[in-house]
Amino acid sequence: MQRTSSAIHTVDGSSVTIRRRGDRFDLETKNESGETISTVVMSAACFAALRAQMDEVAA
Repeated sequence: MQRTSSAIHTVDGSSVTIRRRGDRFDLETKNESGETISTVVMSAACFAALRAQMDEVAA
């Protein structure tokens, strides 16, 4: 079975959840209280570009 969501928890208690919805991705950020701060919807191409930029920054 393919995983459709993944949550990343940060040191300050916030989280970023990534969900695949067909050919789109939802990125939802929550604060330490669990309140949604933002939701971003992007295409697979935009998500791939974001991942590539994150790899560049982390290198």
